[in-house]
Amino acid sequence: MYNAKGRYALMAIFVIAAGVCLFYDEFQLAVILGLMAGFVVWSHFKSSSILIASKYFKNGDYDKAEKLLAEVPNPDRLAKNRRGYYEFMIANIALKKEDYQAAEYHFQVASRFPLGTKSDKSFVLIHLANLALRKKDKVRALAYADKAKDLANTERTKEIINKIEKEANSLPTN
Repeated sequence: MYNAKGRYALMAIFVIAAGVCLFYDEFQLAVILGLMAGFVVWSHFKSSSILIASKYFKNGDYDKAEKLLAEVPNPDRLAKNRRGYYEFMIANIALKKEDYQAAEYHFQVASRFPLGTKSDKSFVLIHLANLALRKKDKVRALAYADKAKDLANTERTKEIINKIEKEANSLPTN
């Protein structure tokens, strides 16, 4: 649960300590330190700074969350359970910046990965339905709302979906 600089420093410490252990013929300790450095490298690519970014995101500090998410070297290498959160946070940040095209793209990617609960997944679909409404795309808005309705488990979520359906049904058919 470090940022990129912290992980790089930790890797350097483990590698230097392993080198010192090799110098003093402490091979078992050097191997353990090498494995620890390897674990930090692995976690850098599989988890990155997603957990720290999610803390800032939940607290409403979107600038810090965005900076931490920018540290992700390659989102395609993230673990499946981290990739969904990464895309969800990036999409919400894009939505806050009113970059609706990027938000839609990232919400679509987030919908393909596991998120915490069914409710979280339903909110991704609700956002996609809202973005479709913004484009006046009745068919897609209703399709996303229908999928979200299957996953919705709270009254608030169901109310939002009903509002989306009413608004979509009021749109003219293409």
